[in-house]
Amino acid sequence: MNYLWNGLIILLAFVGMEGVAWCLHKYVMHGFLWWVHKDHHIPHNKKFERNDFFALVFVFPSWLFMMFGIMAGCDYRLYLGIGITLYGFCYAMIHEGLIHQRIKVLVNSKSVYLRGLRLGHLSHHVHDKSKNYRKEDDVCYGMLWVPYRFFKEARMRAEVGNS
Repeated sequence: MNYLWNGLIILLAFVGMEGVAWCLHKYVMHGFLWWVHKDHHIPHNKKFERNDFFALVFVFPSWLFMMFGIMAGCDYRLYLGIGITLYGFCYAMIHEGLIHQRIKVLVNSKSVYLRGLRLGHLSHHVHDKSKNYRKEDDVCYGMLWVPYRFFKEARMRAEVGNS
């Protein structure tokens, strides 16, 4: 029974991180910490961005949850930390691999779900090269869940491509 509860805690932490990431992206990264996130919206050829700092921000809570969870005899905090870490891993693979292709993973995926995620996130960057770019015009702040219309578009594109 403990395995079930621990697995549920991991799952809830993972799912909850999408909400946390969405809120942080919309209200913090596009808010008072825009000066850190802004270079992510400016086309460049740099290997690293100031925006990469945010990955470190998520490392600390997951590490602390796991450390204190282990110190307390593997209580719920360990599993919260594991869920946050799994989300971070998925974020790296999806955001840096599939979407921005800074690492070469998932680049040629045929998955309609993954293609929908890519379309959704790319819609977030559609104004980046605009002369009159305004961060307020950005949409779609999520990473693993984007509006259904992007999955529909990905499915349509896949069907047209297979014809």
